[in-house]
Amino acid sequence: MAGISDFITKQVASAAGGVNIPSNLKEKVLGGMSDSIFGSLTQTVTQPGGVDQLKELLTGKIDAAKSPVTDLAGNLFKNNTLKNLDLGGLETKLGALIPGIMGKLGGILKDQDGDGDVDFNDLIITLKGNAGGGLLETAKSILGGFFKK
Repeated sequence: MAGISDFITKQVASAAGGVNIPSNLKEKVLGGMSDSIFGSLTQTVTQPGGVDQLKELLTGKIDAAKSPVTDLAGNLFKNNTLKNLDLGGLETKLGALIPGIMGKLGGILKDQDGDGDVDFNDLIITLKGNAGGGLLETAKSILGGFFKK
């Protein structure tokens, strides 16, 4: 199964396909957007209440446009990518794509361990199956001690 970063990269490319990004900046814009979305997931998991915010987003219990995880992704994209590029007014249009991309993550987290609820174990199982690497390792290392996993 492809990693969550691959999933995000594909969603970013698909969403941005209708935006006429200058060819010399396209790789930076798409990479920056992908990095910002993945970064928001990674940073959120380390914050107090972050696991719950991720669960709400990844189960689809919250509209992605209203999620603080989406807000963080938008801010990261704006501050780390867009402010460094001259996109001739495309910044707003590109930033507006993030909630839709984040919405594609809704529903990927389900009860994986059969205990009837969606909890930290399900988050780890889902991230292991979908992500491998970065986000999974961050979640395990930061939160594992709290849950004695």
